[in-house]
Amino acid sequence: MKRILFVLLVGITVVSCEKNTEKTMTVSGNIKGLKKGTLYLQQFKDSSLVNLDSLEIQGDGTFSFSEEVAEPEIFYLYLNKKDNNDINDRITFFGEAGNIVINTAWNTFDTNAEISGSKSHEKLLEFYEMNSKFNIKELTLVKQGTAPEMLEDSVALDSIQRLVNQNTISKYRYALNFGLNNGDSYATPYIMMTEAKEANPKYLDSIYKGLTPEVAASKYGKQFKEFLDKNN
Repeated sequence: MKRILFVLLVGITVVSCEKNTEKTMTVSGNIKGLKKGTLYLQQFKDSSLVNLDSLEIQGDGTFSFSEEVAEPEIFYLYLNKKDNNDINDRITFFGEAGNIVINTAWNTFDTNAEISGSKSHEKLLEFYEMNSKFNIKELTLVKQGTAPEMLEDSVALDSIQRLVNQNTISKYRYALNFGLNNGDSYATPYIMMTEAKEANPKYLDSIYKGLTPEVAASKYGKQFKEFLDKNN
């Protein structure tokens, strides 16, 4: 009987190991303070957001998902807290094969998540951190321009508008330089498609030509090429 149980355990272990390949993405972590809810691993497929896997959480915020990925792509962790609040939370991350760790808290789920283990996500985060500075500066300038004393001063308004324009130019310049300097990152065509569509097509075309063959042949690389062909 012991021999049979041993053989069964070995068989189960072998099957489990076979499920994990060099293309397997494991997403694990902890949601601090979460007592009850449903966590979903999601991805866009054919323009529809689909649930790839889900986990019911009861009293422990620890989670783990495994998914086969052909190449680095955008994935989402969606948390339904079951707290009768229509506003739930979704974390966006660049997934890829390997072990990705996401730690966060139930009350700051999508705003304070710590994500590690994905080189593509590191590049995405690097871009977003700098890009957010331009966005904050623009919001500050716009707020200044709507002050009552400014509305009566055309010269001051013109000055603020010039600063807004300069900030916008700097923002696009940064995005384009980022693209030119990171042609080996799968995050680059995604960033160009989502953050720099309005930039000069000539510069975007230069960025596409600078992508490595692997990145150019990826999902977002192909979408980037389709966009350029359509708008050139």
